Amino acid sequence: MKLAYFDCFSGISGDMTLGALVDAGCPVEYLRSELQSLDVPGWSLSAERIWKNGMAATYVKVLTEDQQKHRSLSTILDIIGKSKIAPQVRDRASAIFEKLGRAEAYVHDAPLEKVHFHEVGAVDAIVDIVGACIGFDALGIAKFASSPLNVGGGTAKMAHGILPVPAPATARLLQGAPTYSNGVQKELVTPTGAAIIATLCDTFGPQPAMTVSAVGYGAGTLDLESQPNVVRIMIGEAAEKSVTPFAFDEEIAVIEVNMDDMNPQIYGHFQERALTAGALDVYTTPVQMKKNRPGTLLTVLCNPQDRSKLMDLIFAETTTIGARTYNAQRVTLPRKSVTVSTPFGDVRMKVASVNGHIRQATPEYEDCRKLAIEKNVPLQQVITAAQQAFVAAGL
Repeated sequence: MKLAYFDCFSGISGDMTLGALVDAGCPVEYLRSELQSLDVPGWSLSAERIWKNGMAATYVKVLTEDQQKHRSLSTILDIIGKSKIAPQVRDRASAIFEKLGRAEAYVHDAPLEKVHFHEVGAVDAIVDIVGACIGFDALGIAKFASSPLNVGGGTAKMAHGILPVPAPATARLLQGAPTYSNGVQKELVTPTGAAIIATLCDTFGPQPAMTVSAVGYGAGTLDLESQPNVVRIMIGEAAEKSVTPFAFDEEIAVIEVNMDDMNPQIYGHFQERALTAGALDVYTTPVQMKKNRPGTLLTVLCNPQDRSKLMDLIFAETTTIGARTYNAQRVTLPRKSVTVSTPFGDVRMKVASVNGHIRQATPEYEDCRKLAIEKNVPLQQVITAAQQAFVAAGL
């Protein structure tokens, strides 16, 4: 199966994606011919090799005479649906715009049918997204994965005024995906780039096992001092599942602290603050320390980019004056969320599997707890009902 891995070390946008696909081997002439069937005003598509902070990349530019910046989701879907592009391309492009529409509807607290796109309703944005889907199809890509996304920071001027980065719609689209900022005060991930990633990618982390056959670099419009403003797409055959049954193998940071003089009441407060600050897990272990003192080993797991922030929190909230830290590899099973109906209400189930075989199916605690309180029944009764409903549904 042909796999595309998005390396978003400097973010991603629609035109950067298109540039990377051209750089990886999708002919510009083919893109132009396929895009001609879109019923949109006059536009032209050009591609050139440029330098971005010492790195060669392809910059794709869409020039248009269109003055209409605002189009509704239904209008854009109608344009795509009436085109003569391949059905699988139409479906993928429509799915990206629908994902973007739902994010905009949530941000503006409006019904989906009332959503009007602003910048992404313009012809260049439509060409970027549909063109990217044409490129994916031309290169035979069927599966997608992404690195954590560098979203940038600061503020950006948009149709609704000056907004924080990432933009509200971008932040909504990237919920559940690993993101970070390396301090660049620019918008590195645009709504179109976020919509492509959120719609197509089902795994995030380091590059998965694959045999790379093509690499493409797509340039963005920004010129950054500290890094090349490009996205890299690596394309190749995905390794067979027998090589590794796991979704991804990622590097995490481990922080350890030994303490024998802290008020136990503080642990709960620290744990809440650490989890809010981005810790993946926080736990304690009883240990025997020097001078025969019983003590506590506090362990915090986090993403490497969050290490400094959590170290600062440890020194601020605990009594320790020293900490150890090292990197470790974490393997997690592929997982998905499904909802089952019980006599008490709907409960989400976290389902983990290996090679298509379910290993764990666990009811979400907060869902069960909420229903137990609402229905005034024992918590275990709700948990059991959810497990039985999952088995009965054959999910």
